[in-house]
Amino acid sequence: MYIRDSICISPQNTFPSAFNDAKLRVHTGTKYFALEPSYEGLIGAGVLRRMGRAARMGVAAGTLLLKNNSKTDGIIIGTANGGLEDCIKFLAQIVDYDEGTLTPTNFVQSTPNSVAGQLALADQNTGYNVTHVHAGLSFENALADAALLFDQEEAETLLVGGLEEISDYNHQIDRRSGFFKTEATTSLTLIGSGTPGTVCGEGAVMFLLEKTPSLSQQVRILAVDQLSFVMESDVLAHFPRFLLNAGLNIDRIDGLMLGYNGDAASDGLYSEVASLFHPETPVFSFKNACGEYPTASAFAVWLGQQLLLGKNIPQGLVRCGNTEKRPRTLLIYNHFMQNQHAFILLQQIDR
Repeated sequence: MYIRDSICISPQNTFPSAFNDAKLRVHTGTKYFALEPSYEGLIGAGVLRRMGRAARMGVAAGTLLLKNNSKTDGIIIGTANGGLEDCIKFLAQIVDYDEGTLTPTNFVQSTPNSVAGQLALADQNTGYNVTHVHAGLSFENALADAALLFDQEEAETLLVGGLEEISDYNHQIDRRSGFFKTEATTSLTLIGSGTPGTVCGEGAVMFLLEKTPSLSQQVRILAVDQLSFVMESDVLAHFPRFLLNAGLNIDRIDGLMLGYNGDAASDGLYSEVASLFHPETPVFSFKNACGEYPTASAFAVWLGQQLLLGKNIPQGLVRCGNTEKRPRTLLIYNHFMQNQHAFILLQQIDR
């Protein structure tokens, strides 16, 4: 399947289609909030004031993408938590009003499928509409779902996205479990900090995917795979099989994008993965730009698309290797909490 167009709202200056400058926006602390754009012309003012951050970002990105392109055959969204803040507000109302008369707004906006539903209503799209909620593999399952629809010839174009918001409720739980850093850090010093924990991010990325290529230069999502709750040795052994199934070998990979997040306990696996490939293979990071969140791989795919199309990306995302030559085949590997492992293969094509 092929990426025809994309929209990215992230903690960087990426809206609507590319990095607006070649510098990495520096974030401090443990929360990298997305830079929300002006929603004028994308979401009505009456609707906007009732939306949470995840819904605002997702609907805005999807709406702009649909405005710029023809109708799609379906909408597929991946999100681990959806509008969790609105969900917490609704649960608090149940207690406050003793299960009496409740306003439905927070409940409607809190369901994970609210973004897909609102996009379908706005676009009058009656096609396939599914939201995948699989924690750190939510976006990967959305991609796999799209690939199956294309293989079964049930769709020609699909809107596929991944989104998440920073929830104070979830952040406090994860912070107490040691998932986030306790010391002061910045996005410039995050990777290689050598201390436990990472930082929290958020964003919404939408892709218009198509079964057959329509542009002269385009990025193809060649393969998507995933593993859950396996040993590190199983992850490392999976790479040759994954590439073989895609018709490639390790020597054909000329770019790696790895989910380094600054956590001393988990970044070692990414370094082991990099050692499987040629020492000159360029290695890129992405979580020092967007932070850590369950669907951060959606940002990685967007970033990979920019890289393969020759667009500028910040130098702060280059980890090592020979970057003089632009990659044409990029392997993205990410894991969430060391339990869920995602493999995505991108390839730049010319027609």
